[in-house]
Amino acid sequence: MPPSPPPPPRPPPQTAEIPLDLYPTDDDLQYEEEILRNPFTLKLWWRYLIACSSSPFKKRSLIYERALKALPGSYKLWHAYLTERTRSARSNPVNHPCWSSLNNAFERALVTMHKMPRIWIMYLSVLTHQKLLTRSRRTFDRALCALPVTQHDRIWSPYLAFVSQKGVPIETALRIYRRYLLFDPTHIEDFIEFLIESELWQEAAERLAGVLNDDRFYSIKGKTKHTLWLELCELLTKHATEVSGLNVDAIIRGGIRKFTDEVGRLWTSLADYYVRRGLYEKARDVFEEGMSTVVTVRDFGVIFDCYTQFEESALAAKLATMDLEGDGVEEGGDKFAKKVLDGYWLNDDDDADLRSARFEYLLNRRPELVNSVLLRQNPHNVEQWHRRAKLFQDDPTKQIMTYTQAVRTVDCMKAVGKPHTLWVAFAKLYEKHGDMANARVIFEKAVQVNYKTVDNLASVWCEWAEMEMRHNNLMGALELMRRATAEPSVEVKRRVAADGNEPVQMKVHKSLRIWTLYVDLEESLGTLESTRAAYERILDLRIATPQIVINYAYFLEQKKYFEDAFKVYERGVKIFKYPHVKDIWVTYLSKFVKRYGRTKLERARELFEQAVEKASNAVLMHSVAPAENVKAIYLQYAKLEEDYGLAKRAMKVYDQAAKAVPEAEKMNMYEIYIARAAEIFGVPKTREIYEQAIESGLPDKDVKTMCLKYAELEKSLGEIDRARAVYVFASQFADPRTDQNFWAKWHEFEVQHGNEDTFREMLRIKRSVSASYSQTNLILSEYLMQKEDIGDALKQAGVTEDEMAALERQLAPPPIDASSNDGMRKLGFVSAGVEGQSGVVLTPDGGRKVTANQEDIELPEESDSDEDEKVEIAQKDVPSAVFGDLAQKVSSDKDEDEVAGQNGDDSRLGALERIKRQRRQ
Repeated sequence: MPPSPPPPPRPPPQTAEIPLDLYPTDDDLQYEEEILRNPFTLKLWWRYLIACSSSPFKKRSLIYERALKALPGSYKLWHAYLTERTRSARSNPVNHPCWSSLNNAFERALVTMHKMPRIWIMYLSVLTHQKLLTRSRRTFDRALCALPVTQHDRIWSPYLAFVSQKGVPIETALRIYRRYLLFDPTHIEDFIEFLIESELWQEAAERLAGVLNDDRFYSIKGKTKHTLWLELCELLTKHATEVSGLNVDAIIRGGIRKFTDEVGRLWTSLADYYVRRGLYEKARDVFEEGMSTVVTVRDFGVIFDCYTQFEESALAAKLATMDLEGDGVEEGGDKFAKKVLDGYWLNDDDDADLRSARFEYLLNRRPELVNSVLLRQNPHNVEQWHRRAKLFQDDPTKQIMTYTQAVRTVDCMKAVGKPHTLWVAFAKLYEKHGDMANARVIFEKAVQVNYKTVDNLASVWCEWAEMEMRHNNLMGALELMRRATAEPSVEVKRRVAADGNEPVQMKVHKSLRIWTLYVDLEESLGTLESTRAAYERILDLRIATPQIVINYAYFLEQKKYFEDAFKVYERGVKIFKYPHVKDIWVTYLSKFVKRYGRTKLERARELFEQAVEKASNAVLMHSVAPAENVKAIYLQYAKLEEDYGLAKRAMKVYDQAAKAVPEAEKMNMYEIYIARAAEIFGVPKTREIYEQAIESGLPDKDVKTMCLKYAELEKSLGEIDRARAVYVFASQFADPRTDQNFWAKWHEFEVQHGNEDTFREMLRIKRSVSASYSQTNLILSEYLMQKEDIGDALKQAGVTEDEMAALERQLAPPPIDASSNDGMRKLGFVSAGVEGQSGVVLTPDGGRKVTANQEDIELPEESDSDEDEKVEIAQKDVPSAVFGDLAQKVSSDKDEDEVAGQNGDDSRLGALERIKRQRRQ
């Protein structure tokens, strides 16, 4: 073989030109010398890099490369180098060569730094920024292979963020997510959200269903099973055509059974699923089933609104289709051909009327459906059953079915309302349509029901009897009441006691309502003996009321059994107490007085005394407001004495009444007392009553009013000084600033009957009273302020409450009205009967006070002669009011007695006078 030719000579090496700024400076020489001596010391390289921090990056990169060549395993150098290179490359586009050199630097670093997750993360972020999908995916996989499993979570977070970007293939993202779920299955919710965002409905539904079937699943996002179930239902219904392989009906129905707070929403979701699948009749069935099973009005409202929208949209779609078809179909076409079999339409495209009828029928059924929901909430609600029956008022058959279902369903012990009204309304329904036989059957069953209260059963008996009376079966009604009031036999009681559960039928014979109707029927239809037996039975059972007693007595009075009627009243007043017995007493006393009048006066007085005594005892026993009830009895008592008894006894009764009535009635009672005394005994007799009223403890306002009336009385009798004394006494109760009426009357009185001195005295008293009221208000305000200050000071000083109370009593202003020595009579008041002659009034302390006019009176000189001329004094007739009616009655009685004595009639004479006349004869 010929020898091969020699190789061509190599060209001489060309030296690259290095910029001058990359050469070490004089300041860098010391660092270079240290590095030459110790090239494997990190500290020296790091000091060199810090010193060159202001140098260009190229120079620093050369230093980094030299340092990493000497120390390739230094994480600190690699991290700082890669960070600076990444920062410098960020300002360049992704297609710049610097990014390629940066990737090479990361690859070189990972030769020794492949166990450092931070280097991997920096490299992956750089690749993600460059949009290098394949290289990034492979690098992520390399990182997961290189790092231990405990640090994989640091890689998966950016990995998932990378595959979630737009432009990443869906299949790639799915495979990566599935691998991630093998690493951490708890993040299945993130995968499901990714599937939903990627519109992978089938796998999203399967994964979501698997999560719900996993009992050990725990949501890291805080979602409940209920929330996930609603998401699955929404996913299945909105994408019914895209999801297959799942039993949607079973899934949603399972949620309906498990989650009861969103039943309405789940039912509408299931119906929406069938609507989207085009199964409209199945959707209607679901809507109907949902409305017939929900138990809350809120869920019903949700389903009903969706149902109405569905029917309305179906009708609107059909009408729109018919309009379009009517415009484009020629006459005689086969599209509207109808298939007929035996006269029935089998297929008719024009079903708009049917859809419209469905829609109207649904709207009309709403009240019935709502009532059904309320009855499912509480089937023992009586009022809802009545409303349901009222909805079918035009359909008696449905009403009968409703009441039949109601009486079978409602438990009387759990019923809300009155369950007996269902039976009554049921019977009245048959009565309304003329079926009395069935109405009686219903009532017969109704009285056998064990109600919760006796009143319910009594109402049924009464309604049954009233129905019989409406149809003129009066004796049948009477027999029903006798049957209702019959007491159970001893054998029945023993049997019920053995069972331990006593029904209301054992106690209905004590119902006052039944007995009231029974005695009314007995009074109208029965005999005297049967009616009395019924009333006596009521009294024996101790269920009578005051009105029953009064009715019984009135019935006997109508039958002319007056003494028996009074015996009934006697039993009534013994049974009842105040205040219930008041009506019995008033009726009893009025009836007794009306019948016997003067003939049995003593017995009437005993009855009145007994009534008053019981009322007084009731007051002492703190009964319920008996004092208001005693006034009528006292007035009746006084009227008796006035008409048939003695006037003094009548005045005594009025006096007792004025003391016994409550404070609010005292003034009115004293006015009646005064009026009757003036009419019977004359006006002067009323002075003592006025004094008693003033001293009886009436309020200041009433005392002032009574004083004004007293002064008017004295003025009418000509007792000017006594009237002035009453005005003086009453002035202490009249504040001149507020009570102008009193002072105006006193002023008018002084102008008419007084003189200059008395008028000045009135003005002085007015100023004094005004000053006392002003001083009282001032002292009271200062006392309250001082009380607060002293109380706070004493509390700070630690003084007890008892000592504080003693100090308050010392600081309290003295009372304005000082009581007299006897504790009853008020100072300054002039009492009748203590006035002596010559206008001298005896004071309570035994002194004498001159109240006559102090003007000088010139008297003529006395004459000893008996022959002085006689002075004729003008006489003035005494007013007839001074004597009263009693004097007139006495004079008329005397005249009648004289006439009777002359005629020999002794019937009107008193007992003593008749005895004397017999002796004279």
